[in-house]
Amino acid sequence: MDGTAVVLCEGAYLTTCGKTAHGLVRHTDRYRVLAVIDSTAAGADAGEILDGRAVGIPVVSDLGGALRAAGGPVDYLVVGVATHGGVLPDSCRLTVREALATGISVDSGLHQMLSEDPEFAAAAQRSGARIRDVRRPPPRSELHPFSGEVVKVDALRLAVLGTDSGVGKRTTTLRLVQGLNASGVCAEMIGTGQTSWLQGVRYGLMLDSLINDFVSGEIEHQVCRAFREQRPDVIVVEGQGALTNPAYPGGFEIVAGARPDGIILQHAPSRLHYDGFPDYPLAGVAKEKALLELLSGRPVVAITLNHAGLSEAETRRLAAAYRADLGVPCCDPLVDGVEEVIAAIRARFPRVPR
Repeated sequence: MDGTAVVLCEGAYLTTCGKTAHGLVRHTDRYRVLAVIDSTAAGADAGEILDGRAVGIPVVSDLGGALRAAGGPVDYLVVGVATHGGVLPDSCRLTVREALATGISVDSGLHQMLSEDPEFAAAAQRSGARIRDVRRPPPRSELHPFSGEVVKVDALRLAVLGTDSGVGKRTTTLRLVQGLNASGVCAEMIGTGQTSWLQGVRYGLMLDSLINDFVSGEIEHQVCRAFREQRPDVIVVEGQGALTNPAYPGGFEIVAGARPDGIILQHAPSRLHYDGFPDYPLAGVAKEKALLELLSGRPVVAITLNHAGLSEAETRRLAAAYRADLGVPCCDPLVDGVEEVIAAIRARFPRVPR
């Protein structure tokens, strides 16, 4: 664990642009999260807003409130917004500057390199704080082209892909890996985005920051490295975007690089268009499933749902409909857990330990 943290999510915690903050509130091995900053949701418990369960992390209106809520030293301000284009919103600049001025280091997963901002760099130099741009692309000398070695990995390879961006693929991946380990299956997660890094995932890459020629090779490299070092029974790769998403594709490279044996498909039934693009109707779960199976030559073994905008009864009704229409198990991991998914994996792949 790197230290204590306050998560900056001004104006976004109640939206899908707050998904990095959401992930850190639900789980992180890298920080001890003490507060979330968002004046539009101040006064509530961050977990109560997300999942209806208090987690003891207050949402406050500014950095001063966060420091008071922390009641002790704060090591990091973590940028918890995930904006279109990866740019820091103007509403967050003051808080970043204040944190650096007081000696609090800043971690950011945005495409915009905060360490290259003259104002932030000067504030950090004066106070001795550090700025970590975790999405900074690695040098070309450290990148790996695809080699085909992944087919030698003697572990079941799964990918959690989705029908859109921001539908919960990372959360489902994490819950599935945790559930597999709890059931006696040695499982390892491959993170593919900045939030996974901020959560402390052991193996991962920033898929959308890499030179295209090396994306599938870097996915393969992390899968192979995890297998060599941990010898897990199962490796689960976090998805990015969707095959059909016009702004964030991502799924093809994961299919190409990880060569998954099976796919879990994450879907948000209440979403009618791609996140942030109201003129682009969602392809939907049936079409995405068909495309993934055609492309990969492997089965979608389960469908997992994001219940945003739905009641529990509506979610269960839809899960039953998807089971009947598409012939695979379906559940909401945040409400139902992942036992149904694990059972589906074991039924499809008998070599998974019981």
